[in-house]
Amino acid sequence: MPKTANINLRIEPDIKAKADAVYASLGLSVTDAINVFLRASIMEGGFPFQPKQPRYNRETLQAMQEARDIMAGKVEAKRYHSLNDLLDDMDAEDTHA
Repeated sequence: MPKTANINLRIEPDIKAKADAVYASLGLSVTDAINVFLRASIMEGGFPFQPKQPRYNRETLQAMQEARDIMAGKVEAKRYHSLNDLLDDMDAEDTHA
């Protein structure tokens, strides 16, 4: 067995749990995935992908903020009793836009 070196990482528990689930579904551990990332970085001579800052339009940013506000309990989520009620509300938003 080849010698190994240890890397200690600090990561948010929920991010680790989500990564564990993603890589487990591929038959890999997070350690395996980190090794794949590092090997790909060596082959590419840098990141194996182009890191970018996502750019969203104003409407998308507003929707993302609304979702955060709903999750934080600052805004109550809309609820509908039927599909027709939802569609009527969407039609009303289109006519007001």
